[in-house]
Amino acid sequence: MAALKACSALVTGANRGLGLEMVKQLLEARCSNIFAACRDPDGPNSEALRELAKKHPGVVTLVQLDVADPCIIKESAKKVGSLLGKNGLNLLVNNAAVLPQKTMLTATAEDMQNTFNTNVIGPLFVIREYLPYLRTAAKASGKPGMSCDKAAVINISTDAASMTIMPVLKEPFPLFPYSISKAGLNMLTIYTARDLKADEILCISIHPGWVRTDMGGDEAPIDTRESVEGVFRVIGSLTEKQHGGFLDYTGKTMPW
Repeated sequence: MAALKACSALVTGANRGLGLEMVKQLLEARCSNIFAACRDPDGPNSEALRELAKKHPGVVTLVQLDVADPCIIKESAKKVGSLLGKNGLNLLVNNAAVLPQKTMLTATAEDMQNTFNTNVIGPLFVIREYLPYLRTAAKASGKPGMSCDKAAVINISTDAASMTIMPVLKEPFPLFPYSISKAGLNMLTIYTARDLKADEILCISIHPGWVRTDMGGDEAPIDTRESVEGVFRVIGSLTEKQHGGFLDYTGKTMPW
């Protein structure tokens, strides 16, 4: 954890699971400006997040951000931009996702469209709208090279997105729409890394492990604490050498 020194960070899907744990560990890392974004910050599923914000006023800011709605993404970026100041945004974590448990034979058109809207198109528009603040941070750092302390986009992916792993993966439950959408997210990482290289904004995909959350289920072998500790340890050590890569929470390179 000590390796992660980002001063400002935004995490989507921050009201539960991995996203909520990320907010907690960013606080432990003394990140001074944490934007905790979720679809309904006032709703019953965001109570724990509201408590964190109440305990840390001026550090944790709740942001309404439905990643499936480009208009709300744009509004959220205006709000965050007005609060960031001259140093911009160091770290953007595209964590929000949906996982309908459907197979190739049971997934409906709506299942596929909703999953792509949240897991692929959403992160694309989040990156686009927050890009000016990432560019500001990259310029303000005055440091050469790439790092999460400077400016970075971290896309939370999965081993189920790997075309090498998926044929032999023992699925704990049907992953069809999720798996295909996360493969699309990995391609978004490739494009983002290519197109933002000149800005020295780092971008990677990372597999957080199979984690005990509402999405991962009770059978998963690791908890959110272990997963996020690993994720932050890895991203805190990244340089331009890993730019455009696909890693897991232990730092291992994942096959595409």
